[in-house]
Amino acid sequence: MATFNYTVDTQPMADEMRSVSHHVNVTTGAVIAMQTAVIAAESIAADHVCENVNKGFYSLIRSQISQKLAKLQSEVDSSIMQLVQQKNALQSIKNRMQKDYNMIAMRYLKLFNGLNANLKNRIFELDKPTIDFARKEIDKVSNRTKYLTATIPITQLESIALSQKIIASNVKQKGSNVISSMKCFIHEMNIQKVLTDQVMINDTGFLKVGTAYIPVAVYVCNRDRTENVNIDIVVTDAEINSVAKSAIKNKAYAEFANLEWLQDSTNLQEINSEFSKLISNSDKTSRIKELASKLYQGNSYLTI
Repeated sequence: MATFNYTVDTQPMADEMRSVSHHVNVTTGAVIAMQTAVIAAESIAADHVCENVNKGFYSLIRSQISQKLAKLQSEVDSSIMQLVQQKNALQSIKNRMQKDYNMIAMRYLKLFNGLNANLKNRIFELDKPTIDFARKEIDKVSNRTKYLTATIPITQLESIALSQKIIASNVKQKGSNVISSMKCFIHEMNIQKVLTDQVMINDTGFLKVGTAYIPVAVYVCNRDRTENVNIDIVVTDAEINSVAKSAIKNKAYAEFANLEWLQDSTNLQEINSEFSKLISNSDKTSRIKELASKLYQGNSYLTI
């Protein structure tokens, strides 16, 4: 079998491979440089994006805060304006009320001053002598030393004793008048006290056991056409209570059958006079007054 030996030169291939390796190294360096540049660009871009995002976020927040601040400021300004208007309105109302109060106070002050003056004059007129004594005579009595000042006698020695006797007699006369006035005043006060004690009732409020006379009116009448006799008893409302009134009425009803009625004209004139006064003072019509007078004159009554 034939054998063929070939010699192949690999130098060009090695050169080419060396060239390719060189280019691969260059490409590797370029890739590394590009990767570094890309990383730096990405970092720069990321920083730029973050800065812009932060700036935009803060701008948005600031814008929203500014909008809210402006809105709240406008609300506060409107509230302040409203409060100022209400303050002015209240101040005007206060001034008007103060003027009205001063006017009403002056009016009532003038009215009450007039009433006080009128009441003072009326009270003074009730007991004018006593008021004059208290307002005028007391001052004179208190200042009697001024009215009784002695004059310096510039006379001869013989007339000094006589002048002193005249002054002493004048003082004694005025003192006698004062004593007489005091005596009359005390006497009148004692008389007034006696009269007051006689008029006033010294009742301590406790119940007392004793006899008391209570007026009772008993009358018999016919209230309808059935000819039925009705007995009515009227008891006064003064000085007694309802229990005493009921007891008096029950006793009067029980003793009514034993009462003896007689015709008595002792107080007829006084009764007629009193009835005439009641008729004249009544505000009823003349027809009713004439009918009442006719019924009274045609009636006869009995007493116990």
